[in-house]
Amino acid sequence: MSRPNWAPHKGIGKKMKQRAIGNDQVGEIGLGCMGMSFAYSGGNDEESLEVLGRSIDLGCNFWDTADMYGAGKNEILLSKVLSGRRSEVFLATKFANVYDRSLTSHQDLVANGAPYIVDGTPEYIRKCVDKSLERLGIDQIDLYYQHRVDPRTPIEETVGAMAELVKQGKVRYLGLSEAKEQTVRRAHAVHPITAVQSEFSLWTRDFQNDVIPACKELGIAFVPYSPLGRGFLTGEIKKFDDLGADDWRRTNPRFAGENFDLNYRIVDAVKAVAERKQVKPGQIALAWVLAHGHHIIPIPGTKRIGYLQENIAAAEVRLTAAEMEELSAIQPPVGPRYPEISMALVAG
Repeated sequence: MSRPNWAPHKGIGKKMKQRAIGNDQVGEIGLGCMGMSFAYSGGNDEESLEVLGRSIDLGCNFWDTADMYGAGKNEILLSKVLSGRRSEVFLATKFANVYDRSLTSHQDLVANGAPYIVDGTPEYIRKCVDKSLERLGIDQIDLYYQHRVDPRTPIEETVGAMAELVKQGKVRYLGLSEAKEQTVRRAHAVHPITAVQSEFSLWTRDFQNDVIPACKELGIAFVPYSPLGRGFLTGEIKKFDDLGADDWRRTNPRFAGENFDLNYRIVDAVKAVAERKQVKPGQIALAWVLAHGHHIIPIPGTKRIGYLQENIAAAEVRLTAAEMEELSAIQPPVGPRYPEISMALVAG
């Protein structure tokens, strides 16, 4: 496989500092792998494999995937690198967002043709973990998340079944995604929760005053996904038509119609700080997230070597108290972070 041309970015001459997740240490910026196989346009497996390999070389060794990303395709993609470098990667994957309806026990929803199904039943969990292990080509998952909270199944029942996977050696640590504070506390009382993953950035601050402090109190890592506002905060998306025809973001209310132009003021504010510090806007956005606590490990997604390096270099950017205050004062974006039907799934 040929290696693409790339030049190092300032700040990545050495491997990243690390942050704790469970009893492990990982690079303080991880890698979201969803966009390599799902939701965003322009994916290329060969280039994605280069990104995965390079991420390990640079100490970005915390990878995040899920069984629903490309209906298992993303896990299969990662397996091609894991087969030779498994010991160098802290791997997280997820279950609960049903992509294969033949697996779910929620037959009432299947019968009614529901467009979205979340399943946290023990039966479904047992099926999903074995399929993920097979696709990934590994014997054990480092961190296994419930992707969304199933409102029909008590969280105690779901986490109890997940805990059995730890006893069986199939999983090392347990996590929740898009869970509210009380859900996290209830789950943690059944079995230690190692990480909570939710959207968090200058673009989405829903969990700043409850879940994030609760995670710090309980010794749980908080893992922000989309810390770059689904790419918006980088300033690289300048108009709606910059999004490919098959790009999921075309359905996102914050990108649609006049909301796009109204929300671009956030990019302009981030750019102003970036220009003064002579770094990239995306690096400022990541530095703001990192500054909220040493228990926070963001996982920006990318499928490009250049953006990978840029994101990793953000770990070396330090914001002053005045800069943090300036950025935090930016008004949140206009529009919900998901379409209405998807927002129903993040009730937690």
